[in-house]
Amino acid sequence: MSFRRGVVRQSKFRHVFAQAWKAEHCIDDIRVSRVTWDTSLCAVNPKFIAVIIESGGGGAFLVVPISKAGRIDQSSPTVCGHLAPVLDIQWSPHDDNIIASASEDCTVKVWQIPDGGLTSPMTEAIVTLEGHSKRVGILAWHPTAFNILMTAGCDNVICVWNVGTGELVYQLSDAHPDMIYSVCWNKDGSAVCTVCKDKALRVIDPRRGTVLKVKEKVHDGTRPMRAVFLSDGKILTTGFSRMSERQMALWDPKDLSEPMAVQEMDTSNGVLLPFYDPDTNMVYLCGKGDCTIRYFEVTDESPYVHFLSLYSSKEPQRGAGFLSKRGVDVNKCEIARFYKLHERKVEPISMTVPRKSDLFQGDLYPDTAGSEPALLADEWIAGQDAPPLLVSLSGGYAAPQSKHREILKSKPKLAPQDSGNATPSNAAAPTSHSAEEEVPRVNTRETDGNTERPKREDLLNELLAEMKALRAVVLAQSQRIELLERQLARIEDGDV
Repeated sequence: MSFRRGVVRQSKFRHVFAQAWKAEHCIDDIRVSRVTWDTSLCAVNPKFIAVIIESGGGGAFLVVPISKAGRIDQSSPTVCGHLAPVLDIQWSPHDDNIIASASEDCTVKVWQIPDGGLTSPMTEAIVTLEGHSKRVGILAWHPTAFNILMTAGCDNVICVWNVGTGELVYQLSDAHPDMIYSVCWNKDGSAVCTVCKDKALRVIDPRRGTVLKVKEKVHDGTRPMRAVFLSDGKILTTGFSRMSERQMALWDPKDLSEPMAVQEMDTSNGVLLPFYDPDTNMVYLCGKGDCTIRYFEVTDESPYVHFLSLYSSKEPQRGAGFLSKRGVDVNKCEIARFYKLHERKVEPISMTVPRKSDLFQGDLYPDTAGSEPALLADEWIAGQDAPPLLVSLSGGYAAPQSKHREILKSKPKLAPQDSGNATPSNAAAPTSHSAEEEVPRVNTRETDGNTERPKREDLLNELLAEMKALRAVVLAQSQRIELLERQLARIEDGDV
């Protein structure tokens, strides 16, 4: 199935564009690992960037604060407690200072990174998990249960650990006859999907140790595959056709007889690594050794997988880290950020939706999974399931002040215009000493006595009324934009 470009489809993500950051914001002089394992080699969260690096006499990875830019000194401290090369690293979704690493030395180690980063080499892990008989190449933290970690090794065994106690709680040793290529939890962590060298897709209940669904030959090619659960329960796979063409397919676990959609890409031999954003339902495909990042939107309307665009550069990527939604810059309408690994450099790439408004774009940023776990490890082991606990991203929004400086001087009542959809208390708080002088009546926290209370209530009512009016204007303009987009689509389709 080829990309459908002739039909204009209504989507707020049609015009997402990718842009690499300037050279001064890149991280240089990093010796990215040359290990041949098909992994992303990089893990990112709102605090840190971790990159697997070349290391003599063992395995190591580098951890630096996410704000770090410029040259990395060769004497910089690393996490270097493994006896063989590190194959995979993953940050805990519930603690931004906890990272797990898997290695060829058959162990998985869990590390606690201090705030601010490393000041000396870290060789002692807080937990070492030993249960695999061959090298361990896959890690997957449970999305909602605290301290539950799944690992897969070249011994064709899947292990589920309680990291808090170091206990192996479940082991699946008979589910896969050959090497496991990838594992992925579903939204609430009640099941996992896996793909294996036998070309089969499996849906597994890890607590009961049972295979719920199997689809043989999801892709006919012999090269490695990947599979990810989508938020609605569907499964997206990447692999190769019999003619060595790279493919992406969408599957409904309720009926695995035929794929819902298949997209064929090209004949490159790099494994396609899928990165899925459940908030926007977008999938980004990064091929190792490619110079491009393709991105798609998955919807409920045929053909279900819609090609959006592709980012292209001159340098091939050795791997890529995908920043969790809690770390993106909502002020710039950034919906995703990659950290592209070059041979000796890490380059951030932002995915942005073009918007002219300075207000917080709530339609681009639905509530997203926060760092608070929904379940404790023992609760999940006992059979409980729960969806992720969601948080709002509007707290990270800060409207630019310079554009409204004159308005603030002449019309103090319009102060909420500077804070978009923020709460009235945030809108009323002065952001600087100069703003406090310009709008003295906004700051009423220091006043005492009953005489000031009516003034505060009047001001609060005025602020709420003004915010309500502004929201009405924004809604009207959004409806007008949608109407114009529909008219434009009809013109482009030749209906007018």
